[in-house]
Order: sequence, then C-alpha cells, then structure tokens
Amino acid sequence: MPEHFRALTVILVLALLTFGFARRPAVGIISPGDFSRRRNLWLALTVIAFVSHSFWVYGAAALIVLALAQQREPNIPALFFSLLFLFPLASADIPGFGLMNYFFSLNHLRLLALVVLLPAFLSLRQSRNALPFGRIWPDRLLSGYLLLIVLLNLRDTTLTDAARQAFYMFVEVVLPYYVISRGLKDITRFKEALLCFVLAALLMAVVAIFEYFRHWLLYKAVVDVMGLDWGYGVYLARSGSLRAIASAGQSIPLGFAIAVALGLYLFLQTSIANRLQRYLGMLVLGMGLIVPLSRGPWVGAAVIVAVFIATGKGAIKRLILLGLTGLLSIPFLALLPGGQKILDMLPFSGSVERGTVDYRERLLENSLVVIQRNPWFGSVDFLKTPEMEALRQGQGIIDIVNTYLGVALSYGLVGLVLFAGFFMAVLLSVRKAHRTVRHTDTELGDLGRVLFATQIGILVMIFTVSSITIIPIVYWSVAGLGVAYAQMVRVSVKANHDRETVLVTSHQNRLNR
Repeated sequence: MPEHFRALTVILVLALLTFGFARRPAVGIISPGDFSRRRNLWLALTVIAFVSHSFWVYGAAALIVLALAQQREPNIPALFFSLLFLFPLASADIPGFGLMNYFFSLNHLRLLALVVLLPAFLSLRQSRNALPFGRIWPDRLLSGYLLLIVLLNLRDTTLTDAARQAFYMFVEVVLPYYVISRGLKDITRFKEALLCFVLAALLMAVVAIFEYFRHWLLYKAVVDVMGLDWGYGVYLARSGSLRAIASAGQSIPLGFAIAVALGLYLFLQTSIANRLQRYLGMLVLGMGLIVPLSRGPWVGAAVIVAVFIATGKGAIKRLILLGLTGLLSIPFLALLPGGQKILDMLPFSGSVERGTVDYRERLLENSLVVIQRNPWFGSVDFLKTPEMEALRQGQGIIDIVNTYLGVALSYGLVGLVLFAGFFMAVLLSVRKAHRTVRHTDTELGDLGRVLFATQIGILVMIFTVSSITIIPIVYWSVAGLGVAYAQMVRVSVKANHDRETVLVTSHQNRLNR
C-alpha cells in the first residue's frame, strides 16, 4: 500500500477516536447536528485530499463541497476554524495561459477563504447590523499597515506581482479578520467558534503525538504525491527525537497553534461538566504542545496561563501556587521516561541546542544596526548587508526568527508601529470590555480574560519566530475574536442601559399618574 494511503488510514482512525471522545463535551456547547455536519465535512475533505493525487482535483472537489457547506452553515467563523488545519498550506500556481507567468498561488487556506469567507464578507458588508469597516482603531491601523505594504512592495517588483501580493493580503488577512470580527455577535456563536478552533487543534495534537512516538510525518507523503514543493514538511530532530509537525508544516507553527488553543480552552472547559473529559482534553493539548519540541510556544503557553490567572480573583495566591507547582514538578518530571530530555530542552535552563538562543540574540543585535540605516520604511535588500550575512546558517539561509524584526527590516519603524499598534489596540479594547462586565457577567468576564491572555501570549511568541505557514492566520483570527468580543460587550452594555432607561421612564410615568 502506498505511504500516503497508509497515512490516511492512520489519520482517519485517530480522527474518529478524537471526534468520538469530543462529541459528548462538544454537544454541550453546539448542537449534535452541527457537530456531526462539521465532523463529516472534515473527514470527507481529508479523504478527498489523500485520494485525489492532484491538488487541482482536490481543489475542484473541495470547492463544490465547501460551497454547499457554506450555504448550510449558520456560523461561518466556526466552519472556517473547523477546517483551518485540515491540510498543509503547500501552494500550486494557477497558470497564466500566456498572459503572465501565473495568476496566483492557491493553497488550502486561500481556497477556504475564497469559498467560505468571501460570501460571508460580501453579505456582512451589506448588513446594517455589521459595524462598518474603519469605525474603530484596529480597523484603521490594519488598513494603514496593509496599504503601506502594498506601496512599499512596488519598490522591487512588477505591478502585476504587487497586485498579486495585495490579493494575498486581502484573502489571508482582511477576509478572516473582518468576517470573524463582524460575524460573532453573541456568546453562543463565540463558544461555537472557539470550540471549532480547539477541536481542530486537538486533531493536530493527536496526529502530532502519533508522529512523535512513531517517527513518521503523516502529511508529508500526500504533499509529495501531489508534487507540491513548499520548503516545509521535512523531517527534523532535536535531542534525538522527531519534531512533530502534523499539518502545520513545521514544528514551531504547530506548537504556536496548540498554545493558542490551550488558551481558548481555558474558557471552554467551564462548559464541560465531566471533570475527567475536561482534564483529558487539557492533557492531550498539553502533550501536543510538547511533542513539536519548540520552546517558544512553551513560553507562550506559560504566559497565557499566568496572565489568565493574574486577571482573575485571588491572583497573587494562585500565581504563587502555580510557581510552586512548577518548581516541585521538576524532580518528578526527571523520573518519568523522557522527562530528563524535556528538562534539557527548557527555554532558559536547558542545555540542548543553546545555539538557537544565541542566534536570536545575535539576530536582534545585528538587525538593530541594519534598521538604523533605513529606519522609516525599511529596505528591500537588508539580507545583503554584512550584518545579515554574518547570520547565514549552515543550511544557507538567514532565518529572521522574530516577526517584529522582520516587519521593521522590510517596512521600517512606520510599518512596525502600525503592526504592533494594531495588536495593542485590540488588546486595549478587550481589556476595556472585560473591565466593563467582569463584575456583572461572569461568562463574558471569563471570555475577556482568556482573549486578553491569549493575545499577550501571541505577542510574546511572535518575538521568537517569523510569520510562517499557519502562524499569521492564527494571530489575525485571534485579533478578529478580540474585536468581536469588544463590540459584543459594547452592544450588550448599551442594550442593558436602554432597558434600564425604559424601566425607569415607565416607573416615573406610573408615579406621575
């Protein structure tokens, strides 16, 4: 049997077990019909991808299936999240038929966005109930950042390629951000969307755990069979162990996505009545976070948990307890099989591959020198500078493993201010909304804590990695969740205020009579 068919068999078995385990806690949040429909859709598209032997056959079949699913779906962000990590983001070029080299590159994310998100985008744009784009600061800062990129891309490319890059930004940034930020208007839809994201990450975690212990990358063969070459999805090891990647294409993006899912799970777990199921879900996500052997996501997950605790009741006592638990668990971890290996890979005290930490320090120092030469709008040839050439690694690449530095080097401090300002604006709006409802609505308050903590964790993690594979779509989507939350709270508070006003007015009218 070909390797990709054997991999498909394993993936389907793992997925059916995961869906079976998740069904009971999930139907406490979403309807059984919605759960079954999205599960069947995930399974069907996975089978199509593995048996098609061609990305174009898969794309054509997926287009029809997704178009039908989109028409029946009451919660578009939930559908988008449930399929987000289904297939690696390897791309195929649509031929230009003599008019140009190629029209644009298509991958699973772009196909999903065009078929699922674009119709929702057009519908929301015409809806009177949707907040018009540009009314709030996150919208304005994001618009400024994307417009700056479009203009600066003209420095070293053709008009056709610049238009192509603008199209990619619309599909991969604007569509998910807008549809998520405007499409989630009540707590029920929010829960559904978060559940679908966590379940999609849970499926990746189960596959990653299998890959780690069986030393077999399950999605590599299908990408090879389709003839897609994208520079990711290769076998990498650390400390003698395979670094799992699942459908993320690389270990760090996998850890990044699962760390974010862990943060969102902190909110969902309160809706899971069965304590054993709740802990098992956390355990699987935790193991999925470990097996990529990526230290940045470990730090990010720790930050998310710490911030979540710090913004709740009894923060100091709980933070001290968390710290003591972490310290006391170290001796026990060393006694477990493979535990010492994990201790050796810890970010600050571990001894394995310390060179990656040193490289990041050198990258920061050298990049600051290069940024000073073109501080405002960056440079198109920054990689050719002596400082960057000094960072060239054995693989022949210069890895800008810091998203903020990547933005500053390419688009200058103006680009960095707009990029970071967007996320800070989202963060502040979430924090403000959380403070408004934390004493009056426990559920909305907890959701605000989780989104605030997760956003901070993301901002920490992207300091340690470039924006590759699924990382950007995750942080743009979570930003959309933050904006949706802030608007939901604003509308809820206004509605409560209007009801109180009506009651007071009615009471005064009765007294006057």
